[in-house]
Amino acid sequence: MKNLLIFIYGVLAYLFSFATLLWFLLYIGGWDFLPYHIDSKDPSGLAFALSVNMGLVILFALQHSIMARQGFKKWLTQYIPTSAERSTYVLFSGVFLALIFEYWQAVDGYLWQVENQSLQMLLIGLYIFGWVFSTIGSFLINHFELFGLQQVYFNLVNKTTPEVHFTEKYFYKFIRHPIQFGTLMGIWFTPSMSYTHLMLSVTFTIYIFIGLHYEEKDLVSELGDAYKNYQQRVSKIIPFIK
Repeated sequence: MKNLLIFIYGVLAYLFSFATLLWFLLYIGGWDFLPYHIDSKDPSGLAFALSVNMGLVILFALQHSIMARQGFKKWLTQYIPTSAERSTYVLFSGVFLALIFEYWQAVDGYLWQVENQSLQMLLIGLYIFGWVFSTIGSFLINHFELFGLQQVYFNLVNKTTPEVHFTEKYFYKFIRHPIQFGTLMGIWFTPSMSYTHLMLSVTFTIYIFIGLHYEEKDLVSELGDAYKNYQQRVSKIIPFIK
């Protein structure tokens, strides 16, 4: 019964997190058919918007960084089953992401607004391609392990969760971090770059590169020379450019 409850918890955490990710990529796309999106809110003062928005990104970054540390995982699994640790991380990630698109503050003005219809379609196509690329990248390294479903399922059927192994196939042959590359495409390619959108794109880009710095340090520590060799051969974030 306990294992079944853990499994249900993992599934619900996954569904909530996936729903918030889907809403986020639609929200940042500025689609008019949505009840609200990144450019639909009334603008507030620049100082207020900066302070609130920076606070939201810092909270999101701290949650991602702290909960990903081995020391925090060791502390957390004193109180929850080990199989539920990743699901808990995913759940809180969804909560803090939801806070961003719920409370993100708007400011006046646009950096660019593309009027040419062909260029609009190109930018929208690149936006869609980025999110699809990022999603496929997650499946290439085991999407279900990444989001905690594998752990709770193996716990349900009393199987040992296999160790995560370094993979170098498909996208990973020419870019080390396709998930983050696709995310950057998704947040930057838009026909209408408002200052509200720009603030989110800049802060998320900074966070992504800081996060990658520490993620790569962890990978080198865990995988050693195999990952160092991979770093030398394959570009970090832009395909084919080292």
